[in-house]
Amino acid sequence: MPVEPPAQPVVLTAGDFLLRPPSVDESSAVLELGLDSDVRMWNPRCQITDEASAIKDCLAGADWSDGSHATFSIVHGCDRRYAGNIALHGIDHVNAQAKVGYRIARWTRGQGVATAAVRSVADWALSELGLNRIVLTHGVENTASCRVAHKAGFDLEGIMRMAKRFGDGQLHDEHLHARISRPAASRTVSRHGA
Repeated sequence: MPVEPPAQPVVLTAGDFLLRPPSVDESSAVLELGLDSDVRMWNPRCQITDEASAIKDCLAGADWSDGSHATFSIVHGCDRRYAGNIALHGIDHVNAQAKVGYRIARWTRGQGVATAAVRSVADWALSELGLNRIVLTHGVENTASCRVAHKAGFDLEGIMRMAKRFGDGQLHDEHLHARISRPAASRTVSRHGA
């Protein structure tokens, strides 16, 4: 049975941070993040190069109407400082799965913000949206994203060889992580064929 897309954008929490739909008011911070060298390397689809493209990114992220994504800005709960974004994207309602990706501002890296955001979005997607599988991929050399995946409860399923061209123009191997709606130990596996 296909799952339903979110009817409207929601606000989630992730530790001291709020996850809420993007706003054009944060376009300057979005541009700064989009120009960050680490973001350019590990998020090659990021096309934010000027104020106009930052505004376009905010508007696209805030429009959840087609049900294909749920994009959130990550903002500090007290001062509303922009800390990055996270998106549940490629939502496949028929097969009850989606992908998750994120970009984290330099000022907050290494503080567990990405892990909390990924965990919060995955929890929401698996419980409220009725999805069964969330996938997180990253370049094998991107060890910070590997730590985020593990800490957020995503199991490493394997390595996809030469799977993606990253910001250096080279094809890289990727780790494939996934989190499913129930622990692997609770699944019944038939060893006698179907």
